[in-house]
Amino acid sequence: MIRAALIWLLVASPALAEGTLEGRVVTFSVLAYDDPDNPIFVGKGETVQVGQGVEFGLRPEGAQNGVDVAPVSVDIGPSRVEVRFDQRIGGYLLRAKFNGYVLRFEGDCALFEGVRIDQAGTNIPLLPEAITTKGGALLVNVAGLRYGRESRFALDVAVGDCPVS
Repeated sequence: MIRAALIWLLVASPALAEGTLEGRVVTFSVLAYDDPDNPIFVGKGETVQVGQGVEFGLRPEGAQNGVDVAPVSVDIGPSRVEVRFDQRIGGYLLRAKFNGYVLRFEGDCALFEGVRIDQAGTNIPLLPEAITTKGGALLVNVAGLRYGRESRFALDVAVGDCPVS
């Protein structure tokens, strides 16, 4: 009986579904550097399991080297990541070699088969070369971009058949 229940849980688990971010464990953080060995800002990071609704509501964390987090909310869907900047704050994001967001999904394989900027869901000048993947990590470089009321970007991702570890 217990074995049958365990098999049902494994089959029914959204984390085991092919080609989806749903149910996966992800850590979201902010990182800024000109030299990766000497970062300007290293965010605290927050870890959640991807589900319905907004996964992260990032707020200022406390300045490091005179830099702090620009508040955003992050909603991760089965094959989509949407980032919205706080409606009350605007300005320019720090210019650096990399200043952006790191979404690190648990697992040891190449999770992403492709990432595309959804132009209809994006109203900041985010370029394709600002998006990189490394194994289970998705990095978005927003260095120097202007943001303000209603600023947002959306990424459509092709998720590989990568088992959850």
